[in-house]
Formats: sequence, structure tokens, C-alpha cells
Amino acid sequence: MSRLTSAVSALVLTSVLALFGTGSAHAAGPRYVALGDSYSSGVGAGSYDKASGDCERSTKAYPALWAAAHAPSSFAFTACSGAKTGDVISSQLGPVNSSTGLISITVGGNDIGFADVMTTCALASTDSCVNRVTQARTSINSTLPGLLDRAYNAIRAKGPRAHVVVLGYPRFYKVPGNCLLGLSDTARRAINAAADDLDTALSKRAADHGFTFVDVRTAFTGHELCSGSAWLHSVKLPIGESYHPTATGQSHGYLPPFSAVA
Repeated sequence: MSRLTSAVSALVLTSVLALFGTGSAHAAGPRYVALGDSYSSGVGAGSYDKASGDCERSTKAYPALWAAAHAPSSFAFTACSGAKTGDVISSQLGPVNSSTGLISITVGGNDIGFADVMTTCALASTDSCVNRVTQARTSINSTLPGLLDRAYNAIRAKGPRAHVVVLGYPRFYKVPGNCLLGLSDTARRAINAAADDLDTALSKRAADHGFTFVDVRTAFTGHELCSGSAWLHSVKLPIGESYHPTATGQSHGYLPPFSAVA
């Protein structure tokens, strides 16, 4: 009887473990590498890792928040403020290998001169702003696709088995909004149109490479600048945080849509 009892007990235990899982089975997720620019490093969210220097990687950035919540078996955070597609290729792919299971990336804004666009629009006339935005939109359609192809090819070559998630950028302004000062609605509409073009380009290139594109514009709707509940910084000090997501923008605008597909 004792052997039969032991056998039955073992069978029951096995069934329970199969149904509910064990701690060890759920202890670690995939090896995760977070690539990209300031929108991934978390500029604007504060709480920067001093060791990251000018890259300004924040503990409140969506990659760090996701890693803290999901306990991947390893987490490499190489996203860096100011990064372009070439920087991703040359300096961010070191931790990526055939064992990498998940990669996230935001990149492309700096390649089309995002900082210069916003500086021009903040300091110059509406006509100058619209002209500069038009130049950026031309770059999005002409040169950016090839730059993205090179970066995405490099990512896939280094991480052939990884699930790659490409995240887009939000629209910056609610138009019309409740901002009484600053840019004209004409300039704000132009900037939003460029953001839409950029997201369209990112989505298409991601799809062509078999990557998953995450559109954050829906999450940020109602939380643009001039909305009264912005998840983005306007012009502020330090100046580098201007036009970047706040900590809430990272945790509510980027983290949930990323978590839904990661």
C-alpha cells in the first residue's frame, strides 16, 4: 500500500505542478537587450544611472521598468541619448547574441534631425519651423529607410532568434490645445505630421524585417503638450530633457504597449 500511496501522491503532485507551474519555471524570462536613443534610455524621466554618463539611462525608462517586473534571465541596457542608427550598429550590439530572446529599440528621430527641428521651431518663425519640418519629412522618406534597413539587418544578424520590438514616437501636441504661448498651431500641426511620417516609416521597415512595431500614439492621446495632462516635457532645464517623455510618459505611454507584445 505504501508504494501505491507514494505513486498516487507523486502523480497528484505532478499534475498540480503542471497546472499551476513552479517558481523555477517562471523565475526567468528571455535574455533582454534594450537598444536605441533617448526615448529608450529614459531622458526626461530622471533617476539616471550615474555610470551611464551622457547616455542618461534612467531606472524609470520603460526597458528598466519591464525588466524589474518580468525578471529576464539577463538584461543589458545599452540605449543612449543622442543615438542614431549608426551608433546602434557601432556601439550598442555587444550584448546581443544567438541566446538573446527579446530586443527593444527606438531609433530614427536623431537621424532626421529631431533636435534641430525642435530648436528651430522653438526659436524661429513659423515659416522657418515649417520649412525645417519639411526638410525632416523629406529625409524620412528618402534616406531614413536605408539607414533603418542597415540597423535592423545588423540587429538580426547578431540576434537571429530574438523577438525584436520597434517602438515609435508620440505626437507632440494637442491641436488646438490650451497652450496660450509658444508655437503657433500651424507649427504644431507640422511637427505632428512629421511624427506621423516617422512612425509610418518605422512601421513599414519593421514589418519588412519581421519585427513587431509598437505605436505609442494611442497611449499618448490626451497627454500631448497643450493637453493639460502632458506626459512630455516642453522646453525646460536641463535643456536636453525638453520634448522627451516624463517618468509618467515612460510608465504609462511606453511600458503598457511594450508589455503587451514583449
